[in-house]
Amino acid sequence: MGKKEIFYIIATALLFSTMEVALKICGSELDAFQITFLRFAIGGLFLLPFAVRDIRKRNLKFRYTDWLYLAGLGILCICISMLLFQIAIDHANASLISVIICTNPLFVMIFSHFILHDRFTGTRAIVLVISFSGLFIAANPFSLTSGNTPFGIICGILASITFGLYSTLGKIHIARIGDLTQTCMSFLIGSAFMLIPMNIMGLPVIRGISLTNIPLLLYLGIMVTGIGYYFFFEAVHASGPSSASLVFFLKPMFAPFVAMLVLHEEIHLNMIVGIILLLTGSFINIRSTRISQSNKNNNNNTGRTI
Repeated sequence: MGKKEIFYIIATALLFSTMEVALKICGSELDAFQITFLRFAIGGLFLLPFAVRDIRKRNLKFRYTDWLYLAGLGILCICISMLLFQIAIDHANASLISVIICTNPLFVMIFSHFILHDRFTGTRAIVLVISFSGLFIAANPFSLTSGNTPFGIICGILASITFGLYSTLGKIHIARIGDLTQTCMSFLIGSAFMLIPMNIMGLPVIRGISLTNIPLLLYLGIMVTGIGYYFFFEAVHASGPSSASLVFFLKPMFAPFVAMLVLHEEIHLNMIVGIILLLTGSFINIRSTRISQSNKNNNNNTGRTI
């Protein structure tokens, strides 16, 4: 792995690790619907020029089924998953929710078996047992840490599950549409659909934005949601999905400490043990995926030689 790939992975992990803290601070002044709408609208607009360039490069022509597909992804991601994510942050500690959301690859693993018919191996079963054990210990539901609520934890888990479903369904047409274009369009379309419930409930869109919170909103929209995802896709293109998934290995290590430094949240022993188990599961999964991909490539090369 070269310096460029390492830069993209570490930069993405650092940006994503500040997300929950920034959302927690923002949530004290703005509504959950409003924050979710604004950050993905800003992030989608930031990614739009790169998406347009990719569309031209691919000579991509959108069909009406593509728009339905992108609308479905956008509603699932923005209106459901990321809204639940923001509500979870508003009702639980940023450190815990940052760990919970990092379990979304586990749900991708489960959904991929049923939707994409990926083979479910013994190694994956071990990863699920270790990782879900880590999640249970970190959440510590029988003795909640100050700042955590059952409602916040449930919303966080639902956010992780639905984001895993979004990621799985996103694999169906990603080869033709492209990851960057698909993400950009789903962000923008999902944000547009978010305006419907906001209008029905009479929630603010712009009201409440001030000189004190607009820098944070721009940081969330441009840096975390825009540049963060752009760097992640660059990592995928440069080093492959397996190496890029190291982002979700690094974030559980970084994010709780960011929450501790900025929000003064306490990191208890159960959180440390839970993170270690999650990292162990992630390491086994990444290593297994790399070995599988390496064997597949070797078989393909052998086939070409013959």
